[in-house]
This record gives sequence, C-alpha cells and structure tokens, in this order.
Amino acid sequence: MLFPIGMIVVFGCVAGGYAMHGGNFGILWQPSEVVIIFGAAVGATIISNPGFVIKGMLGGFGWLLKGAPHKKADYVDLLMFVYNICKIMKTKGVLEIEPALDDPDSSELFTNYPKFANNHHGVEFFCDYIRLVTMGMENHYQLEDQMDKEIDMHHHDLETYATAMSTAADGLPALGIVAAVLGVIMTMGSIAEPPEILGGLIGAALVGTFLGILMGYGLFGPIGAFMAKYATADTEYYQVLKTAIIAHVQGNAPAITVEFARKTVPHHLRPSFTEMDAMINGASEG
Repeated sequence: MLFPIGMIVVFGCVAGGYAMHGGNFGILWQPSEVVIIFGAAVGATIISNPGFVIKGMLGGFGWLLKGAPHKKADYVDLLMFVYNICKIMKTKGVLEIEPALDDPDSSELFTNYPKFANNHHGVEFFCDYIRLVTMGMENHYQLEDQMDKEIDMHHHDLETYATAMSTAADGLPALGIVAAVLGVIMTMGSIAEPPEILGGLIGAALVGTFLGILMGYGLFGPIGAFMAKYATADTEYYQVLKTAIIAHVQGNAPAITVEFARKTVPHHLRPSFTEMDAMINGASEG
C-alpha cells in the first residue's frame, strides 16, 4: 500500500520547496480555481465515458489502497486448489465435480481454498471451462482460443478504466490554464488598482495553472498508470488458471498440471518448486 507514501512525498516536497522559498500558503487557497478545474474535469469525464466506465474508474480508487490484486498466498491457494480438483477428476472422473461446479459457494472443494473461492470472477472462469470439459470438450486448442478471448476481454475492460483516468489527468493542466485565463480576465478588470493588489490577483490567477499541472502529473496521471499496471497484474492470474485447465485437458498428472501453472505465476509472486512439492506431498499424505 504505497499510495499514501507517494502522496506524502509528492505534496510534501512541493509544499516544502515552496516554503523554502518563503512562499505564502494563503495565496494558494483559491476555492474558485478548484471548482473550475475539477468541476470541468468531472463534466468532461462524464461526457466522454459511459456509466460502467465511470463506475469502474471510481472502483479503481480502491485498488490504490489494495496495492496489488493478488499476493503470493493467493497463487499458492490457487495452485493447491488446482491440484486437489485435478486429482479428483483424474481418480474419480470429471462427473464427480459437477455438483461443485453448479454451486461452488457451498462446495468444500472450493471453500477449503478461501482465497480462491472469494475470487468470484476466477471461480466463474474455472467453472465455465471445466464444465465444458464435463460436457465432452476435448479440443484443447479450441478451448485455449476461447479462454484467450475472454482473458483479453477482461483485460480490455480493466484497461479502459485506466485509460479513462489517464485521459482525465491529461486534461487537468489545460483546465488549469482555463482557470488561470479567467483569473487574468478578472485581473484586467482591476487594472487601475495599485501594484500590490494587481500582484495578488495575478498570483491567484496563476494558482489555477499550478493546481492543474500538479494534480495532472503529480496525482491523477500516476493513478491512471497504476490502474493500468493493476489491470495487467489481475490478468496474469487468469493466465495461470488457463494454463492449469489446458494442462489437465492434455492429460497431465495433477502434480505436472500444477507445475505448468506455477511456471506462469509472475516471478515476484511465484512459490518455488520445493514449496509446492512439500505442500502437495502434505496434502497427499493427509
């Protein structure tokens, strides 16, 4: 959860540098500039995006606090689930797990692995494709092609939210200029005022440009970049699921299926072969 730290560094350094120059923080308090910049940004975002994208953007702020969609423990839980269910399908047949596929929320095959069971989209993805296997789908090329299409669609949906956020961030500096120009227009109406008054009015007008650039490049632009990386990290989870399903359909033993899937886990989250082997042996003995 590095987002709060990043915010503190950005705003702390900007404010600290300004204070070192002897800046007057009072002049930065310009509520009208904030209303112009952020009000226009919100309106532009509403104009340029359908409702589901806006909803997804707002949900993306929760990603910032979560930090990453999946941790190492999530992948370990997934791999152990894959081992257990593939072992059942190998020893008792695919029809044995049909009741669990129909109601995974009530099946111990799923609930024994809570980190995976709580990933509702992942559970749905797994159940849909294993159900095709129970219905007789044996062409793993066709199955893989369909999974790739669904994974690409999932990634595209998440990336759309990130793109919308980045687009809004790109517009903030320009909207800051709009606020500054309006401030200059008002200043020109007071051109007969003494220099100390005009200086304050011009300074207030320039706050709009400052806010637009700072928020665009210091906050909302990085948020959009983070959301894009989050979308990629979430998609990697489904690549692991896809690999496991294809490996099983190709007739591999459960332990080999797990090893194929393990090798597609991102390096920084991947459990070692020794770790998984020990857990698999422990599960087998149990």
